[in-house]
Amino acid sequence: MKDELVVVTGGGGFIGGSLVADLRSQGYKKIRAVDIKPFEQWYQMFDDVENLSLDLNLKENCETAATGAYQVFNLAANMGGMGFIENNKALCMLSVLINTHMLQAARKFGIAKYFYSSSACVYNGDKQRDPDNPGLKEEDAYPALAEDGYGWEKLFSERMCRHFTEDFGLYTRVARFHNVYGPNGTWDGGREKAPAAICRKVIEAKLTGKHDITIWGTGHQTRSFMYIDDCVLGVQKIMNSNILEPINLGSSEMVSINQLVDLVEDIGGIKLNRTYDLGAPKGVNGRNSENTLIQKYLGWEPSIPLRAGLEKTYAWIHDQYVARAAGDVRASVVNLA
Repeated sequence: MKDELVVVTGGGGFIGGSLVADLRSQGYKKIRAVDIKPFEQWYQMFDDVENLSLDLNLKENCETAATGAYQVFNLAANMGGMGFIENNKALCMLSVLINTHMLQAARKFGIAKYFYSSSACVYNGDKQRDPDNPGLKEEDAYPALAEDGYGWEKLFSERMCRHFTEDFGLYTRVARFHNVYGPNGTWDGGREKAPAAICRKVIEAKLTGKHDITIWGTGHQTRSFMYIDDCVLGVQKIMNSNILEPINLGSSEMVSINQLVDLVEDIGGIKLNRTYDLGAPKGVNGRNSENTLIQKYLGWEPSIPLRAGLEKTYAWIHDQYVARAAGDVRASVVNLA
């Protein structure tokens, strides 16, 4: 398989770029990374990879991306943190074009394996009202009451994968990501998720001397956060497994947003004055990954401790922040031969 062409859509993004980097490290010889962003905005880029800047909302570009491939990891989507998701519902829904056209291309060109990145946003909102969430099981996606916009697109696209398998025999695997974080990802601009946003806010407070932080919501909302290395490993394990149904891919280490801030403050060696913006987008009250099924199938689950992952993430964002302040606008791009 390492001599066969592997395609990573969303390859200029956080998770896609990290997957490309990992595949290279394993010795994959033919990798095609595809992303709508211009190359200078890619988070990671490698000279020995076929890099394509294409809008995968268009069917012809999906066919270009899939031509000659053995397997496809479809990670491309319009997405971001809760602020982006709540304010861009139509844009998030339009990502349905990407997966639809990529599935059609995969069928047309006889792709052997197809992976789709779904989200915990597919889960029924009524099961996420309690901050003491016991963990969302895969079955909790139905009866359907997904996150408006983004979650509904993901749930529909999951069904598309299922029916392409049932009707056309296409090999598909689907993972529901739970809050992925780590270096080489979005850390400002409005699409960043909570760990990166809080790291940036703490770094900014420390470097500017303005020891204040604004937290969206009450701070009592709970989440689990999966470090990027666990995500990349889990994606490949699921792709090469016998798991036919969508499955959770997330950490089961749940914390409140206040506890997340506590951790980042401790890493930064600073305590900040907190204010709470109760009118800001805050998402559901409680969300956590229930990992019984992935343990059953793989004998594995994401296990990198939040503290360990945050330390690496904080250090990387600190370097990016300092570099940007010094005027290096390309600080976030890694370009390796």
